[in-house]
Amino acid sequence: MEIHIDHRTCAGPGQRTLTAPTVSTRDDDGYAALVPYGERTATPRQVTQAALSCLVQAIAVGNDPPGA
Repeated sequence: MEIHIDHRTCAGPGQRTLTAPTVSTRDDDGYAALVPYGERTATPRQVTQAALSCLVQAIAVGNDPPGA
């Protein structure tokens, strides 16, 4: 599963962190950042819910394995 965050679009409210805290966190400036290998510890549903909870749709989720 691939997760991409569009940092130009991210507004930083943090809904995704509440939904899937093992996948996403905040960087030093308060914007979305991925937890290294976080997608391996969360369920696909948690990752999808985190993406859907983004108020500005800055998170994209793909089903291709990394590097595919």
